[in-house]
Amino acid sequence: MTAIEFENISKQYRLGLVSTGTLSHDLNRFWQTKVLRRDDPYLKVGETNDRAHKGNSDYVWALKDINFKVEQGDVVGIIGRNGAGKSTLLKLLSRVTAPTTGIIRARGRIASLLEVGTGFHPEMTGRENIYMNGAIMGMNRSEITRKLDEIVDFSGCERYLDTPVKRYSSGMTVRLGFAIAAHLEPEILVVDEVLAVGDAEFQKKAIGKMQDVSRGEGRTVLFVSHNMGAVKNLCKRGIVLDQGQVAFDGDVEDAICHYQDAGMSSSTYKNLSSLPRSGKTSQSITFSEIEFLDKKNNPIQPRCGQFLRIKLTFKVSSPITNCNLAIGMRTLFGTPLLNFAANTNKKSISFSPGFHSAHCDIEKLPLTGGVYKLGLWAEDLNGCADFIDNVITMDVDDDDFFGHGKGPSKSLYGKIVLCENSWEIQ
Repeated sequence: MTAIEFENISKQYRLGLVSTGTLSHDLNRFWQTKVLRRDDPYLKVGETNDRAHKGNSDYVWALKDINFKVEQGDVVGIIGRNGAGKSTLLKLLSRVTAPTTGIIRARGRIASLLEVGTGFHPEMTGRENIYMNGAIMGMNRSEITRKLDEIVDFSGCERYLDTPVKRYSSGMTVRLGFAIAAHLEPEILVVDEVLAVGDAEFQKKAIGKMQDVSRGEGRTVLFVSHNMGAVKNLCKRGIVLDQGQVAFDGDVEDAICHYQDAGMSSSTYKNLSSLPRSGKTSQSITFSEIEFLDKKNNPIQPRCGQFLRIKLTFKVSSPITNCNLAIGMRTLFGTPLLNFAANTNKKSISFSPGFHSAHCDIEKLPLTGGVYKLGLWAEDLNGCADFIDNVITMDVDDDDFFGHGKGPSKSLYGKIVLCENSWEIQ
């Protein structure tokens, strides 16, 4: 049974203005769209919602021609860059705003947690807001009272239940808001990134509750998050939005790979100068280039079970002694797999000022075919000199690692480290 259907949904905004700009135009728009049920007479072609570049039109499409269905009991992750249209999509479903074109069909009550404090009256206490939210969802007082203890216990806010919500921290507000949304028996639960505000313990509880709601109770969940681990663990299906349009719709792991591939460059050579750095660095060493090479220093595509040389070029600003360089490899979901540190087989590493290079040789690359994240680390006697945290990608082609004429199961691609081994079966 279909729980949610988006049919040709688009949402357009006019930058800088709330209305059309004149009273007569506003009245005409109201008459045409609300009374005569016609298209907006001031609807212009507009541009895609590319937030990074200045456009030529005042009209932008936050969403454009969105079509998909969600079956009852499905848990769907909505992922994409900031400004891709994820929150707008959920606001349309929650009827916070109306679509410019198209129709949204939803079966059952919808509980939404779109941002911190959504649906809360700051002057009312936590208890009063629980009853108000339940009433908005169509529940009577006895139904809400029956669920009250469960909601309060899950939120962990019992001590502040009779305190005005305006005095809650953002984390407490999210805790109470999620507890209300998840426990008041909605047929559709909509959650937008707000779990990032909560602490690790609450995020774990919230993910577990959403799994119970979907699997045990057969309810539908739409989940927006930039935490790919949470999306992977919770969802079976992923929808990737890019500039207001559906870029991918399918298996959640394929969706995450599509999203992360689009956001990161991958090739046999990469300039590192413009990449973001993580944490506080002394910049006594600055990585500038990374290359993937064969034994003859020719550029190659990394292959499972084959030789790989990773060459790093970097700039040293002042004389350095007893320093270290390291390369870390992770899955696209952030799971650490391998770490190669230069000081494990070099007793003392020193550099004079200027440009230098170093390479790490891997005789038999132990990674299955897929896409991986690479992180680079440099340190001197004072600590971190440069740190590029997993924003470089490396494509690994599949090959016969064990020399048996076949590779590992495709379900393991991009996730594991291979190792030589032998079996004896009696």
